[in-house]
Amino acid sequence: MASSASSSSKFAARLRHFTRRVSPWSALLPMAITVLLGYLGAALWSLRISFTSSRTFPADDYVGLLQYERLFENERWLLSLQNLCIYGVLFIVASMVIGFLLAVFIDQKVKGEGLLRTAFLYPYAMSFVATGLVWQWVLNPESGLQHSMRQLGWAGFTFDWIIDQDLVIYTVVIASVWQASGLVMALLLAGLRGIDEDIWKASRIDGVPAWRVYLSVVLPMLAPTLATVFVLLATGVVKVFDAVVSMTQGGPGTASDVPAKFIMDHLFGRANIALASAGAMVLLLTVLILVAPFLYARSRSHAAGQGGH
Repeated sequence: MASSASSSSKFAARLRHFTRRVSPWSALLPMAITVLLGYLGAALWSLRISFTSSRTFPADDYVGLLQYERLFENERWLLSLQNLCIYGVLFIVASMVIGFLLAVFIDQKVKGEGLLRTAFLYPYAMSFVATGLVWQWVLNPESGLQHSMRQLGWAGFTFDWIIDQDLVIYTVVIASVWQASGLVMALLLAGLRGIDEDIWKASRIDGVPAWRVYLSVVLPMLAPTLATVFVLLATGVVKVFDAVVSMTQGGPGTASDVPAKFIMDHLFGRANIALASAGAMVLLLTVLILVAPFLYARSRSHAAGQGGH
């Protein structure tokens, strides 16, 4: 009897140990299935379709890299890439600069800090569609800023970028920066609040100008946070769609077209799923190129940290 009881106790202990080890992994199972089927599965399916001549429905007639050749011979696709580059550079630089300046401002322990932080972050809580519609109204020459200024007596005031083919992409940049700067501010403010106060005391004692401290000490210390911000903004650039559609519909003409809109138009409007899939693969590769160095650096840093311990 004693032997039987001892065996049962050992079995129960092993079962509890096994359950404790398996439970966390079982909790991850739904997400793992979603990733494998919803993301990885869809990506592999799109990759396969991009090597065919599929139109409205998938086909198995493989044509090699023909769709990719057609893609980069398409003037609209090349224009969308040009717009994406302009948008990406201006959006990332402006968002990071403005977000950093806002973070520095709030870090000075100003009055009404909570209210200001909420006000700066609020635009990010809005959807890109809502942001686009608001800025479409603001920039509309017939009812927005230009109209209001002329009503106030500035008869010669002109701000019609949203209907100018050469300038319309910059209106999308303005709207996007307005929305994203608050997020950058929040992330960088958290980083600033984590900097040791003794650094500021030492700089004041040594008479070092504040701008020099920020440039030579603070920014290098914020490098991990800045890298995170850059990756978030860069991936947002690659998939920009809602703001363009809600503000300009890619117009005038195709002047503000972006790759994501090109893909959606060819997928649903022109029933060319093979060309759309090729475009999607190019965007996916771009995201991987942007994210891979960041993930590699983080893994190296994590491994170095564990090695130090």
